[in-house]
Amino acid sequence: MSETPPAGAASTTVNPAPPAKKEKKEESFLAFLIKLAVIVIVFRSFVISPYNIPSESMLPRLLDGDYLLAEKWPYGYSKYSLPFNLPLIPGRILARQPERGDVVIFKAPANPSQDWIKRVIGLPGDQIQMIGGQLQINGKPVPKVHIADFTVPISPNTQCYLPIYEKHLPDGSGLCSYPQFKETLPNGKSYNVLDLTISARDDTPPVLVPEGSVFVMGDNRDNSLDSRFTVEEGGVGMLPQTNLVGRASLMMFSTDGSSNWFLPWTWFTAARWQRIGGTF
Repeated sequence: MSETPPAGAASTTVNPAPPAKKEKKEESFLAFLIKLAVIVIVFRSFVISPYNIPSESMLPRLLDGDYLLAEKWPYGYSKYSLPFNLPLIPGRILARQPERGDVVIFKAPANPSQDWIKRVIGLPGDQIQMIGGQLQINGKPVPKVHIADFTVPISPNTQCYLPIYEKHLPDGSGLCSYPQFKETLPNGKSYNVLDLTISARDDTPPVLVPEGSVFVMGDNRDNSLDSRFTVEEGGVGMLPQTNLVGRASLMMFSTDGSSNWFLPWTWFTAARWQRIGGTF
């Protein structure tokens, strides 16, 4: 049985408690996001960072559509190690020189907002020259042995350099088949390169790598703007070691470019599973 308050009696209104708990939760979540962002930035700047490969200049080792992890500590740190090239690190600290054969990520001298990837060929004091498509270091030819052709399926991420390299299989699919060679540097580092055609940079004058720089080349010798080309020509020229940002370490993913965001099963069929996990 309910009681009715007397006429004229004042009604009592209970005000809701202030949303202190809700505000505290929002502040805690914001603090968590800030801490997480700081951790990610520090980790990517000084430990390991992901990079994707958008070209074929490093065939056969790297394909368009590869995603790799790069170690950030091997060559020291500079402003190029930081997001947006923030000038917070003077010069280069904890510097260490790369080794011949290292696959390095660096800031393009002509446009430091771009990350490029090549292989270190020459160190300070080395004389580098190309004669008839064969690499020469300090006046000695680098051994170059013809091995089995490199083949890669044609896909949205891979088109053949020239029609003569295109092959068609009985099932109607196509692939690119390229002449492949094994090079071995003076320090014993071996890797495979492609020699696709006769090009103007198959023969170059001898150049001396200056102190503080390295000479880099793409493994796809006829399709790479590297130290054989000056910065004015769109290449790298002598790469300042301050531009180095990391050393390629691990292949974490690779796609042939045939996936569709709206067709989830294609995320798996487009993956090049056999490439994942490879080291450098």
